[in-house]
Amino acid sequence: MPKLEKGVEKTDRLFIESVARAFRVLEAFQAAPRPLTLSEISDAVGCDKSAAQRVTHTLLSLGYLEKAPGGVIPGRRILERSFDYLRSTPLVERAIPILADLRRSINERVDLSLFDDLSMMYIIRMQSKRDTLYAHLPGARVPTFCTSGGRSVMSHLSEDRVLDILSRSDRRKLTPRTTTDIAEILARIEEVRKTGYSLAVEEVLVGEVAVGAAILDASGAPVAAIHVVGTLGEWAPDEFVRRVGPLLSAAANALHSA
Repeated sequence: MPKLEKGVEKTDRLFIESVARAFRVLEAFQAAPRPLTLSEISDAVGCDKSAAQRVTHTLLSLGYLEKAPGGVIPGRRILERSFDYLRSTPLVERAIPILADLRRSINERVDLSLFDDLSMMYIIRMQSKRDTLYAHLPGARVPTFCTSGGRSVMSHLSEDRVLDILSRSDRRKLTPRTTTDIAEILARIEEVRKTGYSLAVEEVLVGEVAVGAAILDASGAPVAAIHVVGTLGEWAPDEFVRRVGPLLSAAANALHSA
């Protein structure tokens, strides 16, 4: 996930370090989804307790942090800014009815994710009959290199760009079946160029099968992906691809033409 770099103000005269520090406080909860104490915030942000106290007090006053037993947590005002982003992103408005139709046709989970270099960020999540907490929440990120949506996006990039992404990725295994070898990833990307969609079996979560297709902008550059996700308890991978692949491609093409 992209993070604010410390010390940027040394080379950028327009950079406001105090503003960056406030966002670093909010980013501290990424690694610790629980109440944080002032000492923990100070350590995470890399500033003294006095500076951490001032930033925390300001964010509490504005509603971007809230008090909780044991410390502070992200505040509800953050959700308002997420809402602002979603309603000002044309792709979201165009995608909702198309994804809803796809969800009704397939009766499995349908997600829309944005391409963000080394990761794909979920911004729309339409659930199936199986409910899990993190499968509901937008804003979650998954690695580009090993996901169905990520590989479908990379199939529309130059080989140099793909190799750059893979070289900078933390290619650790998320499950025993996560593909981490660069040659194997490149071979799978080449398959996507032929079929138009990508299959991932238990690469992010055990028991999960996913098919992804890229969404292109007006210039033909990949900007997002649609994922359809099922379980191996109900689908054989080949059967899932045959059922989902053509519908997924049609949905992605509809968003591209829109």
